[in-house]
Amino acid sequence: MLTAPARLRKRIQQSLYDLATPIADLPIAGYARPGRQRQRAAAVLIALLTEPQPNILLTVRARHLAKHPGQIAFPGGSREQGDHSVVDTALRETEEETGIQRTVIEPLGMLGRYDTITGYRMTAVVGWVEQTVEFAPDQNEVDEVFCVPLSQVTEPACFSLEMIPYQNREYPLLTLQHPVHRIWGATAALLYQMGRLLAPERAWQDDVI
Repeated sequence: MLTAPARLRKRIQQSLYDLATPIADLPIAGYARPGRQRQRAAAVLIALLTEPQPNILLTVRARHLAKHPGQIAFPGGSREQGDHSVVDTALRETEEETGIQRTVIEPLGMLGRYDTITGYRMTAVVGWVEQTVEFAPDQNEVDEVFCVPLSQVTEPACFSLEMIPYQNREYPLLTLQHPVHRIWGATAALLYQMGRLLAPERAWQDDVI
């Protein structure tokens, strides 16, 4: 008989796109750029930590960064020359930003792609971390590493929709409740997708970006 973590791992993996799926075949959610402007490719890791309870890993971007300072994000970034795939990019960036060694992260599959209003197309890789880990954030990129309970991510009532001004327009953006951090935008949207995937029987909204 499978343990509770093993059942959760199996359920998550069965719900994701296989790692061998061509990137071009993954669905795209989010916000289309006006005209023919291209999105800049990036990869992020949605890491599920099982100890002491199922949690999802997030970071606070360093406040001295030129882009998105202080915002809540998944570890990730743009592809580098030595990366052979989006999985390589996501694992490398996670190790660099959080100190979690890539050897303890088991990639389970891909959630899909997401276009941000700031011009990035993020491919979301989902990883499984079964052992206890210690965070060692790179202060050049990350101010803090923290987690949100998976039980919160799978509860629709924990999300709300807000209108956010950006470049003379207003966009509907999701926010996930948190006592300390403001989790919003693409990060909240990908968490919403994870929640829908794992608890489809709950009252999710179909028109949420």
